[in-house]
Amino acid sequence: MTETKEFKVGDRVRIIALPPYVKTAEPMPMMRPAHVVYLGEEGLVIDRRPGGFWGIRFTKGMFLMEDQYIAAIE
Repeated sequence: MTETKEFKVGDRVRIIALPPYVKTAEPMPMMRPAHVVYLGEEGLVIDRRPGGFWGIRFTKGMFLMEDQYIAAIE
């Protein structure tokens, strides 16, 4: 069984691994190459989305990230 990380809206998170691509958090999501964000980049949790995704605001926009790619900043 996979352990799911729980974050709260407003938590700061850091990218700990890059996915092969990222999905924008727009009403009509689009796939983008992973290089629009970078390893170690920090973002702010905006909301929880269906399918195990978190809406996170980064410097270049808001993207949907799975919890395996992010960690809370203590």
